[in-house]
Amino acid sequence: MVEVGRLLHDALLVTLTGPAGVGKSRLALEIAGQAQRGRRFEAAVVQLRQVTDAIELRQRVMTTLDGLTSATAQHGSGPGSTSHMLVLDDCEHILDECGLLLGQLLPRLGPLKVLATSREPLRLPGEAVFSVTGLAMPQGDSHTALAGCLRSDAVRLFLDRARAVVPGFQLTEANAAQIGEICRRLDGLPLPIEMAARLTRVFPLSEIVARLDDPLSLLTSGWRLADDRHQSLRASLEWGYDLLSAPEQSLFRKLSVLPGGFGADGAATLVDHADEASDVPDLLVALRTKSLIVPCAEQDGPSRFRLLECIRSHGHERLVAEKEDTEAYERVTAWLTTLSAPLQEQAVVHPSTLWRLAEERGNLEHLLRRLDDDTDERQQLLAGALAAVELSRGPSEDAVQLVSNVLNRTPEVSRYSSIALEGMAALAAWRGDLGTALRHAGRAVEMERGYDRHPVLGRLLLLRSALHAMANEQDDAVTDLKECFRISHHLHDETLTALCRSGLAWHQLQDGDLRSAEQAIAEVLPLLRTRIPPRQLRMTLVTAGMLALEQGDLPTAEAYFVESLRSCADHLREAVVAIEGLAVTAARAYQFEKGLQLIEAATRIGGGTSWGGSWWRDRIQTARTAALKALTTSRVDAALTAGKMMRHRHVLSIALGSESNGAATETAVDTPLSRREQDVVTLVVQGLSNRQIAARMHVSVRTVETHLHHIRTTLGLRSRAHIAAWAAERQIATASIA
Repeated sequence: MVEVGRLLHDALLVTLTGPAGVGKSRLALEIAGQAQRGRRFEAAVVQLRQVTDAIELRQRVMTTLDGLTSATAQHGSGPGSTSHMLVLDDCEHILDECGLLLGQLLPRLGPLKVLATSREPLRLPGEAVFSVTGLAMPQGDSHTALAGCLRSDAVRLFLDRARAVVPGFQLTEANAAQIGEICRRLDGLPLPIEMAARLTRVFPLSEIVARLDDPLSLLTSGWRLADDRHQSLRASLEWGYDLLSAPEQSLFRKLSVLPGGFGADGAATLVDHADEASDVPDLLVALRTKSLIVPCAEQDGPSRFRLLECIRSHGHERLVAEKEDTEAYERVTAWLTTLSAPLQEQAVVHPSTLWRLAEERGNLEHLLRRLDDDTDERQQLLAGALAAVELSRGPSEDAVQLVSNVLNRTPEVSRYSSIALEGMAALAAWRGDLGTALRHAGRAVEMERGYDRHPVLGRLLLLRSALHAMANEQDDAVTDLKECFRISHHLHDETLTALCRSGLAWHQLQDGDLRSAEQAIAEVLPLLRTRIPPRQLRMTLVTAGMLALEQGDLPTAEAYFVESLRSCADHLREAVVAIEGLAVTAARAYQFEKGLQLIEAATRIGGGTSWGGSWWRDRIQTARTAALKALTTSRVDAALTAGKMMRHRHVLSIALGSESNGAATETAVDTPLSRREQDVVTLVVQGLSNRQIAARMHVSVRTVETHLHHIRTTLGLRSRAHIAAWAAERQIATASIA
């Protein structure tokens, strides 16, 4: 409201745009009402949803303007009030007529301000456009669901409407995850959230979540007095669909098979002819202008868009009604198969390929759930692509199960079987199931020997060698590495050769051949830094760190372990060996408390498994024993407790040396607040006023207000109550501050 008010101050015409159900009309009416109450404008509203021609439009607008003029003359203006505000609600179906009329009126009626609502701009000179988006949705995982919901406007709306039909309805730890899921799947759109909230009178939250797979059939409980378009979500979306041109309708329907988002290239694969493909960029602009697609968040590179989930469901419903779904899904399958083809062509998949597949992760997952033809072997290649993407971001249980389901339902032997088995082996290893991982990798290697695809065989041997090393089967690991080494020479593949030499350096290190290991690392590390992503470089860096440890060069060892940890800091499970390396380094530098904390944290994160085998576990145990002997019992207990309790960010702060050991032992709270701000939070939890907090902390009230503003901004909170709830969620200390 503040931003729209600023636009109205500078422009004669402001248009609120946005998708169906986002609350454009309600926002416009509230702005007009506030302006009227504040005596800044004389405001009137013209509802245009039933208007169909220019004559009726002109009559309604002129009659309303005459009424405004009469009201001003009769009652007089408030202090400083010189303008009238005209709200034109629902303009999208008569844009040309509205544009022509306003083009005539605005130059003649200087004091007039126009606030219009439409699914697309009027495109008039001097028009200011404000895009209305969905309400803020809850963020966070299942462990912080309650805190995330407390900061969400979408959840606040859901609770308000739910309490209207179920008095006493409360947000709790038990239902926070379900309420957050409902609001996220409805993209924070007020109209469907209100409809879903009213269903709490009939259905439990779990059933509402389950039935959101078909939101159009579920969300039909509009207000009784609302117009036809707001009686159901389907009716609201049908209104906008009917306003599209035939090419726009066609592309809109087909885009519904891409829930993971799309760029111009993905959209172009869905059209029928090359000449139509050239029109796709313009059609995407049109759909964006009409609020049917929205930009994807946090995108780097070419523009990507997505359909809001409710809008996508409507598009998919129309796609099925037009009997276009089979062809659309076949086109998507062929396109994603082409994108995934480098997995069976390259020994070391290029980072650009992995990045491109990562963009299509949502589409890969959706397609694999959708495909039901058990004879379509392309599913195995797509499953392998999904596994590669998941391993680059931290696999989810759903994705692991999906890849497993594809393997179980598709032909046991096909040209893509080894790709799917490779993905399943890597996922099993990530979960710590080495037996399953080795079984899948072994099957993949044997299958690939039957094809003339040396790049894939080389990659599979490299994977199996790493798995053997994790299982402490050193002879088998070296055998696979040597065969992979021969393949890399045959292919003249420098990157695969460097990876093989890096793997062999690890075994040379265990055998005590430090000179050969040092020479290999010195030669391959500079090459690999330029050829593979930092995440794939992490084990080479770990080997370099272990080598430096064996040579007694602790600063160099720490630098390599830190670099390895930073390369996968978002997924600590992949960084367990780097954390262990920093623990051993700390213990050898007599930083025993830090070493114990990190060993304990690594054990918890890794589930007790370690990549390094018995040779490396011996060094970890030696470091642990030295720490236990050097520290008192109380300090040992404190360090072990801190290590067990440390959260993700705190592990990083200790491992990377950005926080003192004392602070780590003192608390395991993961917070972005400064120590002073945490003190303010503690006193807020105790119920103190700003003046009381200022007296307790010996600062001014203005300083306390500044701290509270920073706290709310940093955490995305709205009130003192939300701050208190956030503190309780993270168990912020509530001891009195002297």
